[in-house]
Amino acid sequence: MKNATLFIAALFAGLALAPAANAQDQGQPAAATKAPQPEHFYKLTFVVEQLNAEGKPVNSRSYTTTVSTEPLASERIRTGSRIPVATGTYKSNNGEEVPSQWQYQSVNINFDVSHVQEVGHQLALRVNADVTAFAPSPDAKLIQPVVHNNQWEALVLIPIGKAMPIFTSDDLDSKGALQVVATATLLQ
Repeated sequence: MKNATLFIAALFAGLALAPAANAQDQGQPAAATKAPQPEHFYKLTFVVEQLNAEGKPVNSRSYTTTVSTEPLASERIRTGSRIPVATGTYKSNNGEEVPSQWQYQSVNINFDVSHVQEVGHQLALRVNADVTAFAPSPDAKLIQPVVHNNQWEALVLIPIGKAMPIFTSDDLDSKGALQVVATATLLQ
């Protein structure tokens, strides 16, 4: 009885595998199984550009990291400064207001990159950007700066080896804009 049960189980197992083996014998692919893609590394460069009213860059900064197509990989860029901002003044002997108290304001450029995948000759990735910058005060008499903050998160698709704008935002107090350009280069 025990041998008969094993024989029947083996027979059903063989019948279940037979269509796949038959298809392969006839040159047809068996059930599609996706082979894991090899892991690749890319140099990823972000250029943060301040644009004037005509759309021409007047200032730019570059930030570069290495990213991987490994499924759980994520990369971060963190850079920043702490800028003193006057919060109190006193009158000098000649009656002029002189800063006497300071508070520090953080100015940061942060990029988080994850979910990097190759899609043909393009690279798909999730980018989270946080760009904080000082702008000149619209009132020349004020010594307090204007702080611009742009936060943005999206899935983007960029051509490999070619620079492409992935984010643009108009300035609220001028006719200029902020733009982030990304370039991905395959590392050999």
